Amino acid sequence: MLLGKVSLVIVATLALGCGSGPARTTDEPTTAKEKQRREAAASGELDAKDGKWGGWRYTGDRNECFFVVGRRCFKTAGAACAHARCGGKKCVTTGGGPATVACAK
Repeated sequence: MLLGKVSLVIVATLALGCGSGPARTTDEPTTAKEKQRREAAASGELDAKDGKWGGWRYTGDRNECFFVVGRRCFKTAGAACAHARCGGKKCVTTGGGPATVACAK
């Protein structure tokens, strides 16, 4: 009988010891993803909640956007290089879909 009571006390102690910690009272993020989301919301980088896309977009001819200078789209490399105004420097394209246009350093 004594062994049964001791066993019951040990099981009860273990059950209480394995319980969750104190309730969270701070509003700190629990994951890195949550922290990134909060920082993006604070800086205004999140999309709008109403379903409309409120993020960054290309400007210019987006239907035929083959070359990009900054945020502006162009159909041809010549037009993109003219917009980049490289002066005496060489105009360089990097990547694809759309290619990024910049002046050589």
